[in-house]
Amino acid sequence: MSANSQDMRFKAGEMKGQADVKKDQIADKATNAAQSCKDSMQNAGEQVKNKAQGAADTMKDAMGMNKK
Repeated sequence: MSANSQDMRFKAGEMKGQADVKKDQIADKATNAAQSCKDSMQNAGEQVKNKAQGAADTMKDAMGMNKK
């Protein structure tokens, strides 16, 4: 095998390794972004739920319907 052929194979392997690392980094970033979005949406949902419950309690208090 010629030195040039070995060098080309080495460089091809090196480039594949770098591409694999980059792919993994991008996948990790996408996973982190998806998790962050999920967390944000869950937080927003909880806030809406709590505000709706507060509004319902306020209306019940105003109408004398809230059992204490």
